[in-house]
Amino acid sequence: MPGGAPPQGQFTGASATIDDVGTFNGGSYRISHRDSNSIVTIQLAVGCPLIVKPGVMIAMSPTMTLKGAVKFTLKKFVTGGEMSTSTFTGPGELLLAPTTFGDITNIRLTGGSDVWSLGKDAFLACTSGVTKDYKAQSISKAMFSGEGLFVYKMGGTGILWIQSMGAIIRKDLREGEKYIIDNGHLVAWNCKYVLERIASGGIISNLSAGEGLVCKFSGPGTVFMQTRNPVAFAQYMAGNAVA
Repeated sequence: MPGGAPPQGQFTGASATIDDVGTFNGGSYRISHRDSNSIVTIQLAVGCPLIVKPGVMIAMSPTMTLKGAVKFTLKKFVTGGEMSTSTFTGPGELLLAPTTFGDITNIRLTGGSDVWSLGKDAFLACTSGVTKDYKAQSISKAMFSGEGLFVYKMGGTGILWIQSMGAIIRKDLREGEKYIIDNGHLVAWNCKYVLERIASGGIISNLSAGEGLVCKFSGPGTVFMQTRNPVAFAQYMAGNAVA
């Protein structure tokens, strides 16, 4: 709506402060305390496993079992990817939270061509039918997208929980629709994008400009964004730290 407020529902995740409740094969979940202090409470049935990012557990039932595993690959070593995983197995209750002040949402994967790309810090947990691999980006995207040379490639069948810094916003793009997102605010996406420089006063911004490089997405597909930029926040904290 040029010259006016966007229509209600334009950003379907922007006002999602109510609890998100759902079920899956072998359990159920509730995402609460939204949208920047979120936790997900997961109930697991007997023998149902859940793969979780190390260090995000708040609490669990004593009936739960936990096993850790370390898988070394050269790709993970080069990219700084996580080599350890935690697997929780029911029965019982499990509470998880983002590693920073942030939100949680879920993506239901249906198999086949239903594949998502995740930023390097976006993974929180997934059910056992979800596959996780690394996907190489082009050199230009690796340098300027904010996500590095490799991003997570998520496929398979099941539920994937993702985390953010700040609240999570979902943007659904129609066929041929374009949308520009600052490279520090990406969380997850299943559509194509290119890096572009944006113009300022008719002059193309240079690389040192704060808003100089952005990601231009093309539909159809969906993009999840975060309302806070981790790099900018770190710079703010460093600049305002007490000596």
